[in-house]
Amino acid sequence: MKVLVCAKRVVDPNVKVRVKSDFSNVEIEHSKMSLNPFDENAIEEAVRLKERGVVTEIVAVSIGSAKCEETLRNALARGCDRAILVESSENYEPINIANILQKIVATEQPQLIMLGKQAIDDDANQVAQMLAGKLGIAQATFVSQLEVNADRLIARREIDGGTQKLELTLPAVVSADLYLNEPRFIKLPQLMQAKKKPIEKIAVAELGLELNARTRLVKVMDGEVKKQCKFVDSSSDLLDLIKKGAM
Repeated sequence: MKVLVCAKRVVDPNVKVRVKSDFSNVEIEHSKMSLNPFDENAIEEAVRLKERGVVTEIVAVSIGSAKCEETLRNALARGCDRAILVESSENYEPINIANILQKIVATEQPQLIMLGKQAIDDDANQVAQMLAGKLGIAQATFVSQLEVNADRLIARREIDGGTQKLELTLPAVVSADLYLNEPRFIKLPQLMQAKKKPIEKIAVAELGLELNARTRLVKVMDGEVKKQCKFVDSSSDLLDLIKKGAM
């Protein structure tokens, strides 16, 4: 079974992103970048399936500039066999990402497509669902446990008030939650081996897609809340403040 996994380049989760002075966007030009954490879980699960003999090949794909090569090398060091970079300088919306991935899936013909449940930069949580819809295949989102039984997947996902168990027929799209696994630590020999693995580069124009933006970024504002603190002398004073706030 071939697995296609996504590897998005995002700002490192430990970096505090700041808004530009003109409020046009966030400042990331000089920020540390890394592999999207949820994609790490998807890649780790694909590698574990390969180690159990279920998967024969893992192909990582990323969409972006040449800087995404570093992200793909990270995915290759984690156990992916080869990688595809769809080169573009645009920051595409989820629907256009799904359109691009649909073209890659048509070429690669994987039986399983795995993504992180969302990217930590826009938190859209849309690509997996859109891709499954465009491909007309089964999907399981927010997966916290995954089993493969012949041509079927048994997926467990967290929902409000409990856990849901799904049975899917391959091919299928799966988006990984953080609870799915604990991604392994990358060692130096794995990084060195990753440099020898192939990365295929495809210009987005070669895919023959019409990728039009459906939204426009108007303004970015700092979401930090300025909290005001006031001390009171008694519980009755506190109740008076609460009553005033409710009015």
